[in-house]
Amino acid sequence: MSYGGSSSGGRGGRRVEYGRTYVVRPKGRHLATIVWLHGLGDNGSSWSQLLDSLPLPNVKWICPTAPTRPVAAFGGFPCTAWFDVDETSLDGHADVEGLDASAAHVANLLSSEPSDVSLGIGGFSMGAAAALHSAACYAYGRFTNNIAYPINLRVVVGLSGWLPCSRTLRSKIESSQLALRKASSLPILLNHGIADEVVTYRNGERSAEILRNSGFQYTYFKPYNGLGHYTIPEEMDDVSKWLRSTLGL
Repeated sequence: MSYGGSSSGGRGGRRVEYGRTYVVRPKGRHLATIVWLHGLGDNGSSWSQLLDSLPLPNVKWICPTAPTRPVAAFGGFPCTAWFDVDETSLDGHADVEGLDASAAHVANLLSSEPSDVSLGIGGFSMGAAAALHSAACYAYGRFTNNIAYPINLRVVVGLSGWLPCSRTLRSKIESSQLALRKASSLPILLNHGIADEVVTYRNGERSAEILRNSGFQYTYFKPYNGLGHYTIPEEMDDVSKWLRSTLGL
């Protein structure tokens, strides 16, 4: 099942049109809803098919499609992207407005879920970066623009991604006891291929280190020998097992 595109305010008041959202309904009792964010240039359809095949009958998956926008890494060529990016590393420039807009869109997708359902966000590559930005907003209690973050996140998964806004994360989380408490209780799973040629393995490893050092104690990092910038059945099996044990599915 899918919904049509929706829009929200973008940079300078420009309207940002989101693509189609694909929804995978739970086959069993609905215990968790996870928004899954695709990588650069992709859409929600391909991931919805893969997630539908996982042995997680109690999970509802929401797979939105990012807006099409000019991307600096491609010389301004437009493609589907959750935010603008010049390089896929911790040291690249962070498009904070784009990150906030995507985090707000994801929060909006989760806002109408039943109160007794666990809420999570996952993603691949740029989608993983956007998911980790949501994790930071959740712990801090606010988006970067200071608007309150409305969702109670229970779990975050990032595959082949990196941590945006890494330089400021620790000082933000340490600025409040509540933020530290929320960060320390949020389970995060990060998986990364050692042979990743797009987002280097070291960027994934450093992302996990910075998260842990910033108070996200419950951060798990798993390397995969020989894996490039894609996913494999073994990795998705590990994601399924981790979600089952972490959320009690």
